[in-house]
Amino acid sequence: MGRKTANFVRLTLSYLVLIAIAVCAIYPALWVLLSSLRPGTALFSESLIPDTFTLVHYKELFTNPSFRYGVWYLNTLKIATMTMIFSTILVTLSMYALSRFRFRGRKMTLTFMLVLGMFPGFMSMIAIFIFLLQLNLLDTHSALILVYSAGAVLGGFVVKGFYDTIPRSLDEAARIDGASHVQVFIKIMLPLSRPMLTYVALTTFTGSWVDFIFARLVLRSKENWTLAVGMWDLVNSYQNSNFTLFAAGAVLIAIPITLLFVFLQRFLVQGLMSGASKG
Repeated sequence: MGRKTANFVRLTLSYLVLIAIAVCAIYPALWVLLSSLRPGTALFSESLIPDTFTLVHYKELFTNPSFRYGVWYLNTLKIATMTMIFSTILVTLSMYALSRFRFRGRKMTLTFMLVLGMFPGFMSMIAIFIFLLQLNLLDTHSALILVYSAGAVLGGFVVKGFYDTIPRSLDEAARIDGASHVQVFIKIMLPLSRPMLTYVALTTFTGSWVDFIFARLVLRSKENWTLAVGMWDLVNSYQNSNFTLFAAGAVLIAIPITLLFVFLQRFLVQGLMSGASKG
């Protein structure tokens, strides 16, 4: 009876903790969503649910000539998508080579990447700014894509660790059967690394989608701004008063990340099951 009571108490506490976490995660998102549907511009409201609902803030985002929310949205979508593609390719190829091959300079490269990863990215902003200035890449989306994609490689030790856990017997068996390095990578490693590719794609897309500091440093013209820069200017230009309009923009910003996660979650589960069956 004592063990059953202890199990019941543990289960109850676990559910209470999960409920508390869910409330902390859902309440801010729900508050932003309902604020975007609330008339007026005030941040404060006596009740969570507004008395009347309106879509005027969503309409104003795309019709107000003083800001270009639609242009910013497309700019950010382009930058985040290209960064996700290039980052996934670069991280996968580079970490696979560092994990499965032995060549001169390998340890030095790993040490160099590890040392660079110890320093915050803020320390390199001035150097990157001067570098982009000399290459005439300032105020371009290519600069953001280039920096985001290259920076993702420095954080690829998780991917390397994943490849290190895959038995080398798979490589050796395929090589004995006459498979080339490219065939081993495409037909064996890529299916097994699907969960890790999903993780890299999600993190790189999300990071470039919400980044503000570097985008604010590089992008100068209003037509090239991303959503983070544009939304900051939206609130700043209204003296921090039009928060319902800001909430409407925030709701639309969350849509691509949510859809991407829902879509890639299926591949994450399938990849884990595939790796378990082949391991």
